[in-house]
Amino acid sequence: MTGQDWLEKDFYAVLGVPKDADAAAIKKAYRKLARQLHPDQNPGDAAAEARFKDIGEAYAVLSDPEQRQQYDQLRAMAGGARFRAGAGGPGGPGGAAGFEDLFGGMFGGGANGPAGRVRYSTGGAGGGGFEDILGGLFGGGAGGFGARGPQPGVELTATTTLPFRTAAEGSTISLDVEGRVVNARIPAGVRDGQKIRLRGKGRPGDPGAPAGDLVITVHVEPHPVFSLEGDNLRVTVPVAFDEAALGATIDVPTLDGSSVRVKIPAGTPSGRTLRVKGRGITTSRGTGDLLVTVQVVVPQKLSPAAREAVQAFGIATSGEDVRAGLMAEARR
Repeated sequence: MTGQDWLEKDFYAVLGVPKDADAAAIKKAYRKLARQLHPDQNPGDAAAEARFKDIGEAYAVLSDPEQRQQYDQLRAMAGGARFRAGAGGPGGPGGAAGFEDLFGGMFGGGANGPAGRVRYSTGGAGGGGFEDILGGLFGGGAGGFGARGPQPGVELTATTTLPFRTAAEGSTISLDVEGRVVNARIPAGVRDGQKIRLRGKGRPGDPGAPAGDLVITVHVEPHPVFSLEGDNLRVTVPVAFDEAALGATIDVPTLDGSSVRVKIPAGTPSGRTLRVKGRGITTSRGTGDLLVTVQVVVPQKLSPAAREAVQAFGIATSGEDVRAGLMAEARR
């Protein structure tokens, strides 16, 4: 991209953001347009492809604080004018406003006005000309108007949705990124909404400059039985009333398809969590635990015999008030 491009193109208008938009607003606008105009979404649409390149060009400048400042300074100095030379030459008859008009105005007049004594040079032994003046705005000098070093690539974003088991165990996935296939290793135990950064897998930079990064947002599908809590695997297990009251040993499923025997102590209330060491998720940090939450099941229908048994139980325990002290605690 040349300095002339910076003068002629309104990058804010390309992205549809105001000139005082912050970095977050610019990034949001770019992402929205990139999704709409991506070649994969518009196969064979040359106009969409051209627009896609334009927004990438605009974002590359406006997302870089230093380049954005230089761009704003140059356009403020130029007043948004296009710098072209007509048939009669810069500033001459039939010609559009040129560099002379701009810089003449800076010294009190145009090239043909009262300040016409100001002379401009585009080279030669007399020293720097426009290249030196404007090149400084782009980090360059007499080496050429708009000259700057190789520009690094732009950061790209992608999303992927994984089954719960795949997220828990880890996997390698393939993503289509701007026509390229990028393989990404998803670590075991990745959380829903977690972002993974792949260095150098974003948009390629100029020759000799590094590529940008690729940031992947991972979404994890919920599992009907298990959930993740760090490296721990959590499961809720239904337990019958008699098992909770008298105690029992039950089979609890694990993620690998097997089961583990867990002892339910007598008098275990609903909601209590029991821990089984080393049966959680294995990650680079180690192996987590299996957290078993007990859910005491209350029968919805009772047979006559069961009803009599429950009534007998109620009579036998009628001296105990399970809500003792509740009202006093509520008034504190």
